[in-house]
Amino acid sequence: MFNKHRNRWHVTKGEPLTELDKKVLYFQNKGFLVPTKSLIKTAEQIEGIRQSGVINTGVLDIVAAEIREGMSTAEIDRLVYEYTVGHGAIPATLNYEGFPKSVCTSINNVVCHGIPSEKVILKDGDIINVDVSTIYKGYYSDASRMFMIGNVKPEWERLVKVTKECLEIGMRAAKPFGFVGDIGNAIQKYAEKNGYSVVRDLCGHGVGLEFHEEPEVCHFGRKKTGMLLVPGMVFTIEPMINMGRYDVYVDSRDGWTVLTVDGLPSAQWEHTFLMTDNGIEILTY
Repeated sequence: MFNKHRNRWHVTKGEPLTELDKKVLYFQNKGFLVPTKSLIKTAEQIEGIRQSGVINTGVLDIVAAEIREGMSTAEIDRLVYEYTVGHGAIPATLNYEGFPKSVCTSINNVVCHGIPSEKVILKDGDIINVDVSTIYKGYYSDASRMFMIGNVKPEWERLVKVTKECLEIGMRAAKPFGFVGDIGNAIQKYAEKNGYSVVRDLCGHGVGLEFHEEPEVCHFGRKKTGMLLVPGMVFTIEPMINMGRYDVYVDSRDGWTVLTVDGLPSAQWEHTFLMTDNGIEILTY
């Protein structure tokens, strides 16, 4: 259980210990991985992230109102861009490490990071994940939803439903002074109980002051592993659940699109959360 990060929570010599210091230092001295103080957001930062989350939710709401059979994923991208900039914000994915669009649109066997295109048209029976990230006044938020187009196969509809339940179960497992591994353990158990697998190669993450921060939030694993969850931390939970095997690969043609190896469908739901003294607060829907 001991790890090399045991001195991450630093208290200046002579500085009085707060109750939070005492709680975190207890776990640190036991050898658990704890956050640095920089991961604990201030009240001002939390309010900024919350405002970003309101816009991010609005983006997904407008997509929900407009998405339909016959629509290109490029049209979704335009909706996201126009709504976001119209509210004084910036799409976080646009030009992020070379990603060319304002949103990720991942259809059927695409796990995540699908690139919008005029050539990709939504068809009857498709399932699609729309993943939106927003920067507002320097603060980041991140969320995704699944949409079912027309007459979706019952087994695909069940995958979408169970994946959303995985997110909800992960939410319930996230407790102050619990661990990231508690979240992953709960999600993995529920997904596998329902005959599905959990993607290993991608995870949730800290967010708020940057697009991707610590901790990594894996959606599988063991209880009491991973980073300690401390009030003031902001992070995503975003389980990617496959109908078949959990193995995935990145399309070499664009360097972004992640697909299932076996060609079976995948689903994902995501919110951004604030950990509080009393549990999690959802900052995006």
